[in-house]
Amino acid sequence: MPTEATPALERTARPASTARAVVATVAYADVFDFPLTLAELHRYLIGTAASLAEVRALLDEAPEARGCLTQRDGFVLLRGREAIVATRRRRAAVAQRLWPRALRYGRAIAALPFVRMVALTGALAVDNVEDGADIDYLVVTEPGRLWLCRLLAIALVRAVALRGDVICPNYFLAATALALDDRGLYAAHELAQMVPIAGIATYCHMRRLNVWADGLLPNAAGPPRAVLAEPGPRRARALVEAALRTPVGARIERWEMARKVRKLTRQGVNPETAFSPAYCKGHFDGHGRRVMAAYAERLQSVGLWQGQGELCAP
Repeated sequence: MPTEATPALERTARPASTARAVVATVAYADVFDFPLTLAELHRYLIGTAASLAEVRALLDEAPEARGCLTQRDGFVLLRGREAIVATRRRRAAVAQRLWPRALRYGRAIAALPFVRMVALTGALAVDNVEDGADIDYLVVTEPGRLWLCRLLAIALVRAVALRGDVICPNYFLAATALALDDRGLYAAHELAQMVPIAGIATYCHMRRLNVWADGLLPNAAGPPRAVLAEPGPRRARALVEAALRTPVGARIERWEMARKVRKLTRQGVNPETAFSPAYCKGHFDGHGRRVMAAYAERLQSVGLWQGQGELCAP
């Protein structure tokens, strides 16, 4: 999908040493008030394919890392940020209560006509969520029926709202549009953190098509947690799909796309929104830009940001 030129920080060069990669990785997580376990630090290590043992040794031995980082109750975090350990624990408790509903609603989305994959995204995917937060999903659809599928998903959103929950399927991709144009660190994290609920074959295909993310997060292969059992085939869904793979279904698709693109465009556009027959990316709040700006500030605070889009050399 079209995006504007990638900002300098999104083109960040690989850290020049594993120690600097460790510090940069913890700094990125700090943007989200999210201290990392050793396993998480290893999985999301930026630009360096170090082993878990190497990361563990660095935390104990590298003067550079010891000067910026500290360890508290099994978490690695920036010095002076010890208070976020309690934040993480509180949010994790909220996440545990929310996961059963998130799975139930994700499976309901997966049962809709033309859905080929559903993945949980956003803060809940990493158990870092506050009370009352949205439950975010990425949905992959059959080509040519994305907007019709989205229409059905929004009907489900409204039904769920009557129960007091807020689900947000805010990113739709056709199965022919899985190679992402946005190839920055934020997009790589979203890809590596999302948890597939249904459509594991499509998920694996999407990861293969976005192998560029392995250069930014080389240890983050596969889903971050065990893939859950998928719903079985549904005859009713197959019948509805057959009925809508017709000229009538095509007309509904075109009408719904034209109607919604007009409406969504009036809400405002930014580099994180995009609409076409093959994708609907409704990230209106510019969250990714704010994250990367905050990350630049963290890098500067630990001496890794030169202001030119590169991490300092050793």
